[in-house]
Amino acid sequence: MIVRQLEQAQQTDRRVVSPDGNWESTRLLLKDDQMGFSFHITTIYVGAEFRMHYQNHLESVYCISGSGEVETLRDNKVYEIKPGTLYILDQHDEHILRARSEMQMACVFNPPLNGKEVHNAEGAYELEADSLDA
Repeated sequence: MIVRQLEQAQQTDRRVVSPDGNWESTRLLLKDDQMGFSFHITTIYVGAEFRMHYQNHLESVYCISGSGEVETLRDNKVYEIKPGTLYILDQHDEHILRARSEMQMACVFNPPLNGKEVHNAEGAYELEADSLDA
């Protein structure tokens, strides 16, 4: 059994801050845990707007708090995000995320992240990024 506390994990290298200052993510479950997915609590800062395209990963995102929107670029549909909303990027959907207020999100990635990933120029995570133990 694996048991971790968010508050404790936030004080370790499991907390990753984006270079652009749009978000921070505490990675509670990673590839090394051998569960087949990773689980993160991510904070999207108020006013953040950024384009992402997870070409190497599928992601599910559940909004715990805050509000914003996600726009899928294939069809330019805009979906409201508020507490209780789940959105699933099941087609490697290229999208724009916008935060009207600070949003706390629970995120699941398949395949799992190693730990230190930040978005590359295309808004994706590299498949074989460094692990936290590197």
